[in-house]
Amino acid sequence: MMRGPHTPIAALLALLVLTGCTGDGQEELRDWMAQLRASTRPRALQISEPKQFVPSNYTAEGGADPFAPQRLTQALRRESAQSPSNATLIAPEMARRKQPLEAYPLDSIKMVGSLNKEGAPTALVSVDRLLYQVRVGEYLGQNYGKITAISETELQLREIVQDATGDWIERPVKLELQEASGEKK
Repeated sequence: MMRGPHTPIAALLALLVLTGCTGDGQEELRDWMAQLRASTRPRALQISEPKQFVPSNYTAEGGADPFAPQRLTQALRRESAQSPSNATLIAPEMARRKQPLEAYPLDSIKMVGSLNKEGAPTALVSVDRLLYQVRVGEYLGQNYGKITAISETELQLREIVQDATGDWIERPVKLELQEASGEKK
């Protein structure tokens, strides 16, 4: 490679060009940000002082003692007076042997058909991709659901559940025939 008299001059020019490019062109932006920071003052809202807490002594004068043995005895009497009506509803259900379809929640059981077998209406229900035949008097679901009637399009049950007060009540429930969705599995 040949070196000519112009090589040092070209190197000096290249160095000057490169040093001119080092400025990032954001000096004006930095000046504006510094000026804005200097002129902006944070606003602090005044917070009112907290109220002074004054503790007061508890006095049970004139009030009823919630732990008095007399009150406890009265509450137990009231509860035992109510339980026979509840017990008559749930006691037979607790004494009998559970049937296999009582292990499944009612919303996972689907009625898929009905037929008349030996003169008795019979419903076809599907649970976990298995098909079962059920008749009036048999049980479904986890709430003591006893089948009371079967028609071509629905299955009627009587469930025993607790209401908000803890009392056992009966409620009617229907399982309607599920139409085929047309999908193959």
